[in-house]
Amino acid sequence: MRLAFAGTPAAAVPSLRALLAAPSHDVVAVITRPAARAGRGRHEQSAPVAQLAAEAGLPVLTPQRPSDPGFLAELAALDVDCCPVVAYGALLPAAALDIPKHGWVNLHFSLLPAWRGAAPVQHAILHGDDVTGASTFLIEAGLDTGPVFGVVTEPIRPQDTAGDLLARLADAGATLLVHT
Repeated sequence: MRLAFAGTPAAAVPSLRALLAAPSHDVVAVITRPAARAGRGRHEQSAPVAQLAAEAGLPVLTPQRPSDPGFLAELAALDVDCCPVVAYGALLPAAALDIPKHGWVNLHFSLLPAWRGAAPVQHAILHGDDVTGASTFLIEAGLDTGPVFGVVTEPIRPQDTAGDLLARLADAGATLLVHT
């Protein structure tokens, strides 16, 4: 399947790596947020996903807004079957959602419908959940409302930090996303 991967932070890197290694998929481009100032010196840094894409020799699209006509034209020209998404960080307009033949499939770090939206891992820990997981679903116009395709579960250990749990979910979710 011909793919354009959308993601930004380190938690999305395992999914991009898994898709690049999957013989049934051809990642032809990466969509990520523009470089941002970070760290003590407030130096401009590319997103972790952009860094991996550059290492892999993939074109990187960094639209200011996914509704920008230039970005929509670039995406359409890629002629992708699907856009897998992991923590991209921007709402996708209908015009972008309509471009890939099979839509945009999101890997969300919760057991939907629990903890829709931002910070699902932190919410699961904060609310004392015993188990959480990751879900893949079709992105629709609503927030995390499309049909769910697959789920993996992960126990929340008493000593888990959000970072520990997110790292495990990112790895388990990468396999789920490839299969979805």
